[in-house]
Amino acid sequence: MKPPEEPKPPFVGDPYAVLAVSPDASDAEVKQAYFAQVRAHPPESDPQAFKRIRAAYEQLRSPEKRLDADMLRLQPWPEPPLPAGLSAEPVLDLSVAAEDVVRAARALTEMTRRDFREDYREIKW
Repeated sequence: MKPPEEPKPPFVGDPYAVLAVSPDASDAEVKQAYFAQVRAHPPESDPQAFKRIRAAYEQLRSPEKRLDADMLRLQPWPEPPLPAGLSAEPVLDLSVAAEDVVRAARALTEMTRRDFREDYREIKW
């Protein structure tokens, strides 16, 4: 049984510019440009460029995805606005309270009182 595939992050940018083809290029021209780019940027020597090239080719490979890519070129997705009072950089509170340490210790051990008499019964011979 195959493990489920991880969702791939969406490609951001112009796939036609990455593959150096015109938007009215045929499927054969897109495929030829893909293989030329892969030969120029093999995954062993330039993995980031290869990922970008592969993502661009995946967008232009099928007619449905190519239509989506063309629509995004006409009107790209807008950046979502930040809620009021939030900055682009998240602020992390890394302080540790004593209660948190005790709660974690109790969760990892048996620091609570127990009646051990039920664990140690008298052995009858």
